[in-house]
Amino acid sequence: MAELHEQREHSGQIVAEQEADLSGLLRDAGDGAGQDQADLGATSFERDHELTVLNHEREKLAQIDRALQRIADGTYGVCESCGNAIGKMRLMAFPRATLCMPCKQREERR
Repeated sequence: MAELHEQREHSGQIVAEQEADLSGLLRDAGDGAGQDQADLGATSFERDHELTVLNHEREKLAQIDRALQRIADGTYGVCESCGNAIGKMRLMAFPRATLCMPCKQREERR
C-alpha cells in the first residue's frame, strides 16, 4: 500500500507540472500571427504531447485511487471480471491491477 501512496504522490506532482506547462503553452500560443508554419507545427506537436502525458498520468491517478479504494473495502487482489484471485506476482509487478492474467489477456485480444 505504501508503494501505491508513493506512486500517487509522484503522479500528482507530474499532473500539476503538466497542467502548468500546458497552461503556458495555451497562453503563449496566441493567434499564430507572425509565426511561420514550422513554429506553429512545433507548438502544436508540443501541446499534443503534453496533453497525452497529462491524460496518461490522470488515468494512472484514477487507477491508483481505485486500487486504494479496493484495499479499503477488502476487494483488492480479486479479479473484477471473474472473481478469482489476482496472482501475487502480478500485483507486485502492477499494484493497480484489477484483472487476473487470463482476464487481462482476454481483454487485450478484443
